[in-house]
Amino acid sequence: MPNRREILLAGTATMFGCCGCRSAPITGRPQLKLIPTSLEMQLGQQSFNDVVQSVPASQNAHWQQIVSRVGQRIAAEANQPKFQWEFRLLADQTQNAFCLPGGKVAIYEGIIPACQNEAGLAVVMSHEIAHAIAHHGAERMSQQAGVSGVSTMLGWMMNDVTPATKQLAMQAFGTGARYGLLLPYSRKHETEADEIGLMLMAKAGYDPTEAPLFWGRFAQGGSTGTPEWASTHPSDDRRAAELTAKLPTANSIYESSNYRFGKGEALV
Repeated sequence: MPNRREILLAGTATMFGCCGCRSAPITGRPQLKLIPTSLEMQLGQQSFNDVVQSVPASQNAHWQQIVSRVGQRIAAEANQPKFQWEFRLLADQTQNAFCLPGGKVAIYEGIIPACQNEAGLAVVMSHEIAHAIAHHGAERMSQQAGVSGVSTMLGWMMNDVTPATKQLAMQAFGTGARYGLLLPYSRKHETEADEIGLMLMAKAGYDPTEAPLFWGRFAQGGSTGTPEWASTHPSDDRRAAELTAKLPTANSIYESSNYRFGKGEALV
């Protein structure tokens, strides 16, 4: 009979080997997804409830109306009939936004000035919605499960060495996994969400040329100083350049869309 080490090794290999079982929308990238969609959506709803209970809703009714309008237009192009879409504007000056599984979208007031107009807001919202429809959260959880399995396997395989050596090796593995796998993969998710979002906003009738402009404005808002290789996000300059390269395709989609709102209404 196989021992525990062989079973865990085989299970880990199986998890990493089934990455072709599904593909991301638009890009077609093969994905590893071990989390059922029903569980993913349940976790999304619970997380969304926690956020909206802890962060007050914005009192700016005009901005909230625009957030809902832009969100509904993008959601109409997302082809997710099982999603129960919600769009919230939160009274927090953090420059952030998110979309959780099931279509739970939150925009923080702090990012509105960088958006400047509806199209800029569409850049942000379509990017976050892209994460949800590409199941990036479930994919990350699946990866973490794989890394945890390998970590446990290493621990079992090193039972014969001294505790100090084992600790050093496990620390090295943790650093290697963090900077060699999980963070770069997160950057891949961000780049993919940029591309999917660009096409979504174009389909929804918003001028895609606003996407690189938004990231240029966002970059001017200040940098964390974290080097790109140690960050979960690509640099703003890189994002703007890669989005610019994809504009010919996005512009073609925009020109053939049923509605063309251009940059839409000004926000600031």
